[in-house]
Amino acid sequence: MHDNRLITEARLDRFVAEFLSPALYRRVSALDVSAFEVDGEPIPAAAAIGAEYHAIALPHRWGRPWSTVWFRGSGFVPAEWFDTSGSLPDGTRIELVVDLGFFGDRPGFQAEGLGYLPDGTILKAVSPRASYLPWQGAAGSPIDVYVEAAANPDVAGEYDFLPTPFGTRETAPDAPLYTMRAFSVALLDETVWELTRDVWTLDGLMRELSADNPRRHHILRALERMMDIADPHDIAGTAAAARAEIADVLTSPAHPSSHDIVAIGHAHIDSAWLWPFRETIRKCARTFSNVVALMDEHPEFRFACSSAQQLKWVKDFYPELFARIKAKVVTGQFVPVGGMWVEPDINMPGGEAMARQFVTGKRFFLEEFGVDTLEVWVPDTFGYSAALPQIIAASGSKWFVTQKISWNQTNQMPHHTFLWEGIDGTRILTHFPSADTYISELSGAELAHAERSFREVGGSSVSLIPFGWGDGGGGPTREMIAAAARVRSLEGSPKVEIDTPQAFFERVEREYPNPPVWSGELYLELHRGSLTSQHRTKQGNRRSEHLLREAELWAATAAWREGAEYPYDDLERSWHDVLLNQFHDVLPGCSIAWVYQDVQRMYAEIEATAERIVAGSLEALAGTGDRVLSVNARPQAAGDVPALGIAAAEPAEGTPTVRTRGEDLVLDNGLVRVVVDRRGLVTSLIDSASGREAIAPGSAGNLLQLFRDIPNKWDAWDIDEHYRRVGEDLVDVESVRSVVDAEGAAIIVVRAFGTSRLVETMRLRAGSAALDLDFEIDWQETRHLLKLAFPFAVHADRSAAETQFGHVFRPTHVNTSWDAARFEISAHRWIHVAEPGYGVAIANESTYGHDVGRVTREDGGTTTTVRLSLLRAPVFPDPDADLGHHHLRVSVRPGAGIREAVDEGYRMNLPLRTVDGARDVAPLVRVSHPAVRIESIKLAEDRSGDLIVRLYESEGARAVADVEIDQAGSVGFVDLLEREIESPAGATMTAAGVRITLRPFQLLTLRVKQAARVSKEAPQDT
Repeated sequence: MHDNRLITEARLDRFVAEFLSPALYRRVSALDVSAFEVDGEPIPAAAAIGAEYHAIALPHRWGRPWSTVWFRGSGFVPAEWFDTSGSLPDGTRIELVVDLGFFGDRPGFQAEGLGYLPDGTILKAVSPRASYLPWQGAAGSPIDVYVEAAANPDVAGEYDFLPTPFGTRETAPDAPLYTMRAFSVALLDETVWELTRDVWTLDGLMRELSADNPRRHHILRALERMMDIADPHDIAGTAAAARAEIADVLTSPAHPSSHDIVAIGHAHIDSAWLWPFRETIRKCARTFSNVVALMDEHPEFRFACSSAQQLKWVKDFYPELFARIKAKVVTGQFVPVGGMWVEPDINMPGGEAMARQFVTGKRFFLEEFGVDTLEVWVPDTFGYSAALPQIIAASGSKWFVTQKISWNQTNQMPHHTFLWEGIDGTRILTHFPSADTYISELSGAELAHAERSFREVGGSSVSLIPFGWGDGGGGPTREMIAAAARVRSLEGSPKVEIDTPQAFFERVEREYPNPPVWSGELYLELHRGSLTSQHRTKQGNRRSEHLLREAELWAATAAWREGAEYPYDDLERSWHDVLLNQFHDVLPGCSIAWVYQDVQRMYAEIEATAERIVAGSLEALAGTGDRVLSVNARPQAAGDVPALGIAAAEPAEGTPTVRTRGEDLVLDNGLVRVVVDRRGLVTSLIDSASGREAIAPGSAGNLLQLFRDIPNKWDAWDIDEHYRRVGEDLVDVESVRSVVDAEGAAIIVVRAFGTSRLVETMRLRAGSAALDLDFEIDWQETRHLLKLAFPFAVHADRSAAETQFGHVFRPTHVNTSWDAARFEISAHRWIHVAEPGYGVAIANESTYGHDVGRVTREDGGTTTTVRLSLLRAPVFPDPDADLGHHHLRVSVRPGAGIREAVDEGYRMNLPLRTVDGARDVAPLVRVSHPAVRIESIKLAEDRSGDLIVRLYESEGARAVADVEIDQAGSVGFVDLLEREIESPAGATMTAAGVRITLRPFQLLTLRVKQAARVSKEAPQDT
């Protein structure tokens, strides 16, 4: 037999494009169209529907970037489409077709619309892959429908990562972006539509089968016969016969050992990215209206929704749609998952902030839907902290799903289903969908890839696949649901069943009782620049986390001690904004400029709210007086001021000095001595306790380095390894001078480089064992990376970097490709390098990106260099990212262990406050063991007045600690959602609180009832 396979496949391509797809609608009749252009920001539907519209003719140019136009389609259902009995032809139905000027076929990155009835009821969205609106009506009945059309620009374009003017309304051009081409009533031929789905499924499967597989040829010949039967001039009349010709190959069942796939509808909606938050609100309405409309037609359809914030937006702005969603939750079709407020970045949020993602998210799902989410769902975040398994377990969840790790540049993860072990030993069942996508359309290529790449073969037989258009929203389509039905059992394809994530994980637990274990962080070998881009946002995040810590601490203390009113609503609103801004395209710094304008406004509001709460609480606690008091929100003492307490502070011993030694300047406070040369570099750093030199011989610390930073792609996201090969040391200075003032002794260095300018202050304070560095930078570079380097005379085989509720160790060598790929790492407030008996800690108040490496010197010794990534300058998607003024602070503490590193991290981020008051304030909670840190003190979420105390072991060692709580009547252990759990082993109640034994890095939450309330609630003898 001659091989005409390629000829037949080419014939099929043309048949589908030119004859089959255009035959979907038998009849089309244009509606009368009118328009109302919104001036400024979007307005509610009620106001828009009642506005004055003007008639337009199609095609019609519309849509200045980021503008909104409401289109009204009006007319009548054509009577001639019906027979004399008033019925439509068999196998047809009426739809409205809207073409806003779509280009390509990807929704979410161009014009989008939402259809409404005149009474404000939402129909569904219109987009390139779902450009229809449902309609029912008798012959000659009126049609009146509205479409809110968003003229969103395609900011991404071809992902050339060039500067774009579309990132704000102010910079975007005025010319209309779109041409509306159709607003019509149409008669859909359902048989033709079913034929298109049959052909799409078989064609996709066929092209994934090998040329020597008989199944491929059976499908091809069936499709060839189908094309012979289907008359291009009468598709409608021959579609049924054409379907019958391919029925056999479409119903041939899958092999019993075929891979199983659980498919779940999904719509990854970035809460902000190449569009602002306000547009995401509308994307949610468009996507979720599509979803519930599909659920009405397809009872088997299931859809997973992960973000409480997005559902809260729908509740606030689209209450009628939210009610429909709640009804679908009851039927089991709309499935809340994820359990967090947003799908956040996982590396950078602090421990308490990550806990609050679960507290707020899971509480929302419980209160609104009665659902306790068990799956943590973050498919698109940029790497995964090793602390997350414990936090997941502490929230009451037990499964984890993600996808992004498949983007690794160098190394492939060896598992798709495994137990992920965190820093404290907690293990969470984890799954990476082997389809390597979270926006599947259930194509033959995607399903074949899922089966081929699945790495648990022989152990497990099932993987998960989320299907539905995403990133910009859109979600599943009726075509995807049709695809799922056809591949439920289809020879040559994996078996696919629509179900829930819970059903998937329960099956995995049954059939795969001993999955492999991955211990430690899940490092994404990509998007390393996201630890540094948009520094102001990262600084705002860090500052907001600590301001809210202080506000809750002092407000809870004032409520517990003085009966002050606790500001629940203000704190909740502020936390919601912090958590929203931790979204995985916002905090990492890869959104458009408009997003960061909103972010900075939110951070300013959070700061104002927190400062107001702190001021009011401190006044209630310390009273009014003329005593100068120091306020310490840290979990460790600050001189004479106890941890979490308020007291008058005695001046620290020792007077910092600065003197000249030749061309050098020497800072000394009796604890640390620093030598700075004429270049403004630190050539010596010695702590008096050890007398040991921290700076490597022949090297200089405090070295600023400027690197060319042009990644291969993903401009704001990536730092590529080749940046290291083109850079310069910034050693030229304009001036170096010294000063002694009330804060201590300091050396001030001024540098200019490129078009930027920098003023650095190196300061030793009385009683401080650390050198403080303060940078004021006018940053005007583009496509450059600024790093701060410290070469230490330390033989460190690993570095320790703070993460949520603990720290992670990473090797300083590059023995393996996994080690080499980890050339930029995340750290929270501190990073530490050490050899046995000696170490150095570097702390910061707003920096996350670091790198650590070591070399062997000519003298045989080892130099371990720690570098902090201070600023970047990407040009896409925000061409002005990071330009302007920045203030950064860093500290370096020689002779430090892990405990001192933890201390420095808290010191840098929780500076002492000074207030005038009448009295000291003793700590509300005391902990006897210095490694056990109190991370949060607040009142309970249920507003009962109970006290919540969250603490953790910070040094990676077992610790026994007494926790004393003022006025404690009873103490219990709770999960993150403040629900009672079993007391940990070894916990015993004491007269003042509880004695606990914590394993390394263990996180615990206590719930305390006040003694006075316990006595009132106790039963009385009669």
